[in-house]
Amino acid sequence: MIQLTVLYDHPQNPEAFDRHYQGTHVSLAKKIPALKGYTSARSTALSPQEQPRYYLIANLYFENMEALQFALQSPEGRAAASDLSNFATGGAVLVVGEVEVYDPVAMS
Repeated sequence: MIQLTVLYDHPQNPEAFDRHYQGTHVSLAKKIPALKGYTSARSTALSPQEQPRYYLIANLYFENMEALQFALQSPEGRAAASDLSNFATGGAVLVVGEVEVYDPVAMS
């Protein structure tokens, strides 16, 4: 399985980011073909005195690299990518990797 991670930096206007992300961007992402699932997490710092490095982290899952490439080149994938400029005012970094799942019980 392939994971596309989107690391969203802190936006200029967090309320506007949240409104657009939840109201528009998630709907666009759900239409991406070959998408197996996705998660998002509000980033939290380990120490209460620190600001988290990222504002939001989204993970999108695809069966394999070919499915990811197909998805990104599709009209729906291009629409979701184009939408980033509408709300991700702090910028976003995309990272792709192969998912490896470790079972701690099996490892012992």
